[in-house]
Formats: sequence, structure tokens, C-alpha cells
Amino acid sequence: MNNWISALADLQNQGEPCVLVTIVEELGSTPRNAGSKMVISAAQTFDTIGGGHLEYKAMQIARDMLARGQQNTHLERFSLGASLGQCCGGVTVLLFEPMGQVQAQIAVFGAGHVGRALVPLLASLPCRVRWIDSREQEFPEHIPQGVCKIVSEEPVDEIADLPAGSYCIVMTHNHALDLELTAALLKRNDFAYFGLIGSKTKRVKFEHRLRDRGFDIAQLQRMRCPMGLAEVKGKLPVEIAISIAGEIIATYNAHFGQHTAGAEPIAKLLPVSRRSHATH
Repeated sequence: MNNWISALADLQNQGEPCVLVTIVEELGSTPRNAGSKMVISAAQTFDTIGGGHLEYKAMQIARDMLARGQQNTHLERFSLGASLGQCCGGVTVLLFEPMGQVQAQIAVFGAGHVGRALVPLLASLPCRVRWIDSREQEFPEHIPQGVCKIVSEEPVDEIADLPAGSYCIVMTHNHALDLELTAALLKRNDFAYFGLIGSKTKRVKFEHRLRDRGFDIAQLQRMRCPMGLAEVKGKLPVEIAISIAGEIIATYNAHFGQHTAGAEPIAKLLPVSRRSHATH
């Protein structure tokens, strides 16, 4: 048994979703009093609400909530009689509270000036961020909580490790690397969002080269380039970062729980007009 407060803090620091289960009401004879709590993650439990079949059922409910990505709290009433195989005979009401649910797994390729402005914004959202670059010196000294810094000589190799349904942002210092990352992401084609920094001219050049590699129009249309909300004007790194973060939020709010290659494109949710980021 581990203290639920410490467990909850540790899980939240690790970015691991869990459910806090609380006895909110007790009637008659029950194994533990109102206010007793336990924490349930996908693989572990911490503390107890009394054990027995009640606790087993609570674990089943909590893990089902985690598997479905449920965000809402849930109340359930249990009679501690024969149906639960417990002899207490009382009634317990449990409150299930999802904690630390991650709405997006984000991969940011590039630790340049826009990347350094963008990642802290993303870290403040319910997201887990992989921040990938081959140049360790480009990363800031302080990496925000919830962000995993990955220094890789071959950033393209990191794409194989991304979870399906990831939100992918490519903004490296090298156009050739941008192209290879784009090709690898489009080949997987299981992302929820893929944005490439650059102008409409860059998009046209990339589309021509990618068609030569056999990519079809449907795949190329899933690439957001230029990326970012057109309504957010400006060319400063922080202004570009805000527009990109806004587009990410719009995407996961529209498609949370629908991470498939056939998901409706974000283009249908955003204005047709696009702005060109002059930085690339």
C-alpha cells in the first residue's frame, strides 16, 4: 500500500493518466469511511478503499475510463451485499475522477527559434511532448515539465517510435531534413496532425518531390503547410508559435479520440485563407 497523495503527485509528474477514487458516501456497515481514497493507473494501484470485490470493481471501472480516455467524473453506487460477495451489507458511493489525461502526444522536430517559443506553450497544455533535434546546443537549459528532450543524430529514425495518432510538427534548420521527415510521416500516415513550417512556395516544391516518390494527392493534402491559424498575424517566433499552438488545440478539440488516418482534415475546420511564414 502506498499513500495516495504521493502516488498522485508522482504519476502527474510523470505525465501518466490515472483515476482518483473516493468514497463520497457510506450507509450502514462499510469497509472504510467516507473520504477514503485510492489511485488507479493502467498498471498500478495505490492505497485502498477497503479491498474485496468492491475494490476490484472500482479498478475495472477506472481502467475502462483510462482506456476510453474519459475526461468526465463518474459516480457509482454499490450495495455491499451478496452481489459483491461482501458481508458488510452497507452501501458505498464512489466518485471516479480522471487525472492527468493526455489529449495529445506531440512530436516537435527542431529546436530553433520557433521551436523554443512553441514548446513551452505546448507543455502548458494537456499534452506530452517529444522535442527532437540533432543539435544539443540548441536546446535551452531548462526543459519544461512534460517535455522529453531527444538528441538524435538521425531525427528521421525517431518517427518509428511515435504513438499512432501523434501530432507532428516539422521545423528543423535543414530543408533536406524537413523533406525526409515529411516523407517518413506521410508513409506512416497514422498521425492526427502534421504541420510543416514554411511558405506556399515551399509546399509546392515539397509536393513535386514527394509525388516523384510515389505519394498521392490524398496523402499530400494531410500536410499542413503553411501551418498555423491565419487569424494570428505576425512573423516573430512567439507569434508564429501561438498560431501553431492554436491550430493544434483546434485539431485535438475536434478529433480527440478519433486518431485515424481517415479523420476529417483540419482544413474543413479552419479558414481557407492561409498566411505564409517568411521564416522558411
